[in-house]
Parts: sequence; C-alpha cells; structure tokens
Amino acid sequence: MRVIGVDGKQLGILSLSDALNMARANTVDLVEIAPNATPPVCRLVDFGKFRYEQAKKDKESKKHQHANKVKEIQLSPKIDPHDFGVKLNHAVDFLCEDMKVKVVLKFRGREMAHTEYGFQLINKMIKEVTPYGHPDANPKLIGKAINLMLSPLPRNKRAKNPREPEDRKVAEDEPDTDSEEMEESAPEDKEQNQAQSS
Repeated sequence: MRVIGVDGKQLGILSLSDALNMARANTVDLVEIAPNATPPVCRLVDFGKFRYEQAKKDKESKKHQHANKVKEIQLSPKIDPHDFGVKLNHAVDFLCEDMKVKVVLKFRGREMAHTEYGFQLINKMIKEVTPYGHPDANPKLIGKAINLMLSPLPRNKRAKNPREPEDRKVAEDEPDTDSEEMEESAPEDKEQNQAQSS
C-alpha cells in the first residue's frame, strides 16, 4: 500500500506491517484514504483530528450547495414488522416527494453485541425502497447507530407511489355531482318541514 507520512509527504509503497509499525512509532493512526486505488492509499494521521478536518470540509462544501430537504427515520433492531412497514411507507412517501431520507438504526445496551441484525434490517430497507431511491453509500456503524442516506431516483426512473390515490387527480378534474343534487333537494326539504310544522 502507498503510505503518506504525518507531514503529508509520500513515504512510498510499504507492506501493511511496516506501515503499522511506522504509525506506532509516531503515535498516530494508519487511516485508509483511497481503498479503491491500486495500490490502496493510507495516511499516518491522528484519527480524531482527521475526522474533525473531514467534518469541517463537508460542512464547508454543504454551504455552497442548494438546500435539500432531509427527513430522518429512526429504527431499532427489535422493530415489529408492522412498525417497519409504517416506517418504510413514510420513507417511500418522502422519496416520492424528492426528499432525501436518513435512516438511523440505534442500538441500546446489549444490542451492540449483535449488530448483524441491524445490518440485515437496513439491507431489507434498501431492498424495499430500490424502485424509489438508492443509497448514497453503504450503511456505516458509527458509535451506537447504523446510518444510511437514501436519495430519490429521477422522476422518469422512479416507480409511482403506491399510496398515492389514483382517483385524486380524476376528482380534481371532474366537478362534484353529488353537491349539485343536494342543493336542488334542499328547497324541497324546507317546504316539507314547513308543512309538517303547521
């Protein structure tokens, strides 16, 4: 792997054990920056400082973007199937309205021992919303939660929202005939009521 030193200079291509030994000698962490490159690129850096700088860069880049609406959906590993369906329907609704959806699955206590159940649930969510949106990145375990960001597909590639009533558009186009009939029958009812009272 290609290693970049603490000062930002390239140290060349080293084996994993040599890079780890060098990181320990400098009391820093070995962070993989470009895993898809050949060879993979790693950097000797303090990980806390690295995350802080990354967050700062992300925040700065978001300032220059137009505001996207992001809706958050929270799950738990022991969620009931019906509750999962409700959350899934909300996610589909949000994606069909061109909003991003942040899915957060929080672990509590001993649930952290079996994070694989959480990843199964998140993967099920991804599979269910595939016709409406796609994940920006793979789900990540950060702290005690798995985070996933879903972005809507373009309108021409996205499936139609199954919960949107089809007759709603038809009802808006056609006038309501029931209200006209009620208006016509109203004077007759008044005459009958007056005849009964006298």
